[in-house]
Amino acid sequence: MKQLLILLVKLYQFILSPDHSAWGKAMFPGGYCKYTPSCSTYMIMAIKKHGAIKGIFKGFWRILRCNPFSKGGCDLP
Repeated sequence: MKQLLILLVKLYQFILSPDHSAWGKAMFPGGYCKYTPSCSTYMIMAIKKHGAIKGIFKGFWRILRCNPFSKGGCDLP
């Protein structure tokens, strides 16, 4: 299950992510995400560290925290 979820996130990174895809790197050469690591990378790290269920919840919580009112910065799972 973990491997499937990680594969789906990597597919998202390759196709849609403004920080990881080819079109995103062309449009935002300095990066787009205000957090380090990006939300998709954070999701992969959380799934690897905490397992599928808790990793998904931690990843979605991170996405919810990524809003115009947050400072951003370095955040590890």
